[in-house]
Amino acid sequence: MSGQYSSFQRHSNDLLPPIMAGLISVIVNYGGTFILIFQAAQMAGLSPELTASWVWSISIGVGITGILLSWYTREPIITAWSTPAAAFLITALVTVPYAEAIGAYLLSALAFVILGITGYFEKLIRLIPIGIASGLLAGILLQFGIAAFTNMTIDPFLAISLFFVYLITKRFSARYAIVSVLVFGFIFLMLQSRIDFAGFELKLASPIFTAPEFSINSILSIALPLFLITLTGQYMPGLFVLKNDGFKTSAKPILAVTGLGSFVMAFFGSHAFNLAAITAAICTGKESHEDPSKRWVAGIAAGIFYILVGIFGVTLAAVFAAFPTAFISTLAGLC
Repeated sequence: MSGQYSSFQRHSNDLLPPIMAGLISVIVNYGGTFILIFQAAQMAGLSPELTASWVWSISIGVGITGILLSWYTREPIITAWSTPAAAFLITALVTVPYAEAIGAYLLSALAFVILGITGYFEKLIRLIPIGIASGLLAGILLQFGIAAFTNMTIDPFLAISLFFVYLITKRFSARYAIVSVLVFGFIFLMLQSRIDFAGFELKLASPIFTAPEFSINSILSIALPLFLITLTGQYMPGLFVLKNDGFKTSAKPILAVTGLGSFVMAFFGSHAFNLAAITAAICTGKESHEDPSKRWVAGIAAGIFYILVGIFGVTLAAVFAAFPTAFISTLAGLC
C-alpha cells in the first residue's frame, strides 16, 4: 500500500508543476494580450457570432497544434496566437473587407507551411549573430521582471503579497512556488471581490465558415505584413527561448504544423497562431520542472486548457481577461 502511495506521490510531483506552468501560460496569454483580438474585432465591425468564431478557431487551433508538437517532440512546444499581428489588425481591418482579410490569413499561413517544409527558416536563423539573439531573448524576459516590479507602485498590496508568498514557498518547496502564488492570488482577489462571477454562464461557441476573397490590396496591406510580423515577432524569439533552455527541436515541424493549422482555422476567423515567445519561457524553464525531459507535459497541459477555452468561445476568454492586469503581469514576472 505504501509502495502504491509513494508511486502516486512521485507521479503527482512530476505532473503537477508542468501542468500548472501550462495553466499559468494560458492565463497570462488570455489575461494579458487577448483583449487585442476583441479590439480588432470591434474595429472591424464583426458581429458577436463572428467574434466568438474567431476566439473558437484560434483557441482550438493553438491547443491542438501545441499538443501535437509537444507529444511528437517530447519538448514543451508552446503555441499561441500572434500578439503583434493582433495589434496590427486593430487598424488594418478597418479598411479591408472581412472576407478579403480571411483570404490574406490563408496566404500568410501557406507561406509559413512552405517556409517550414523547405527548411529556409533554419538557414535564416543561423545567419543571426548570437549577440542579437541573446539581446532579443533578454528583451522578452526583461518585460516580465519590469512589469512585476512596476506593479508594486500600481497595486502594491497585491504585488508585494504575491512576491512574499513566492519567496516563502520557494524557500521550502521551489517546485510549488508558482502554484502557491496562483492559488493565493486567486483567493486574495475573490475575497476582495475583484473577480466577479455573477451572471457567469458557459455557452458553447459555434464556428462560422467565411468564404475567402482575394485582392492585391489585402495581400499587400494584410498578408505580407502579417507574415513578416509573425515571423520576426513570434517564431524567431520563440525559437530562441527554446534553445536557451536547452531544447534543440527543428523549426521545420513547428512551422509546418502551425502554418497548416493556421490555414485550416483561417476559414473560421483565426488570423495566425505560431510558436509562443513571451509565455513559452514559463513552460521551458526550471519552474516547469527541474528535469528538462519532463517539461513537455506543460505543452500538453497548455493545449488542453486552450481547447477548453475554445469550446466555450468568448465566455471563458472574457473571464481570463477580467483578471486584474497587476495580477497577470506579476504572475508572469515571478515565473
